[in-house]
Amino acid sequence: MTARIVLLVTSPRLPAGLLTAAAWDVVRQHPVLTGAESELTTAMRQAGADVAVVDGPATQPLLDAVAAHGTVVWLAGPAGDESLARELGLRLAREPGLAEMELMYGSWDPPGARLLDAVAVLDRLASPGGDPWKRAQTHRSLAGYLLEESYEAYDAIIADDTDALREELGDVLLQVVLHARLAEELPEGERWTIDDVAGGLVDKMIRRNPHVFAGAEAGTLEEITENWERIKRAEKARDSVLDGIALSQPALALATQILDRAARANLTVPLPPPDAQPDEEARLGASLLAAVATARKANLNPEEALRRVTLTQAQALRKTEPPPPDPR
Repeated sequence: MTARIVLLVTSPRLPAGLLTAAAWDVVRQHPVLTGAESELTTAMRQAGADVAVVDGPATQPLLDAVAAHGTVVWLAGPAGDESLARELGLRLAREPGLAEMELMYGSWDPPGARLLDAVAVLDRLASPGGDPWKRAQTHRSLAGYLLEESYEAYDAIIADDTDALREELGDVLLQVVLHARLAEELPEGERWTIDDVAGGLVDKMIRRNPHVFAGAEAGTLEEITENWERIKRAEKARDSVLDGIALSQPALALATQILDRAARANLTVPLPPPDAQPDEEARLGASLLAAVATARKANLNPEEALRRVTLTQAQALRKTEPPPPDPR
């Protein structure tokens, strides 16, 4: 029988003992060596496996074990033990008669597994002994950062910079996870966790997409959108079609959304005439609202239109600036 060294790689983010059937077979049938004790080594011993911890370099102990037993398993640590795999590979390439090396995945990260790392890191930072700044924050003190990070992600989208978007979405995710961690410190009856956030999202997506999860007829995109809105209205008992609009969003976007909601509900109220307003600020507001209404009829986004022209103006201003002083 050919001597084998089985490099067993597992996910550190899954519960200890959650291995494939093939992995359980090999660890029960052959000696297991590893670099440190862990929850997984405990689970393996409880299942009848022979597990020993190697203190120091592992290459020679593995070769000694394979010479004695024919097949030996190396249980890799959380980082995968790539340096040991390279060292073993070079040794066996020079002396192929010693053993064959086999890589086996006993478990692997499911999509989204690194989110568990994000939760663990933020938990440590916001716990006693962590980062004093994060521990001192509140939902209200962090509110501005959430807006700032969202705007930076928006800028990356507009710039078609997907690398920047990945980074900025990470900053948005930091805010989400940190808010959830702070919510764990709320008084009894008010607190919630990141699992409550994720669970609420999952339940909402399943409810609002019956064409995917409940076998409903998909129909056209317009029908799907209307079904979404119908389900949303049934979920939320609202007194007005305007309920739920984010009132803190930029004014042009707010005006657009209010007019959109009114149009979908077939509500018609005359716009305030600028000339009838009592002061200059009110006249300006009425004029801007009229401009938003005109943009909607032309299927234009007033927020984007003003942003585009303003950024063009900013570029023109930059060209008129004097050069910075020579630092020398």
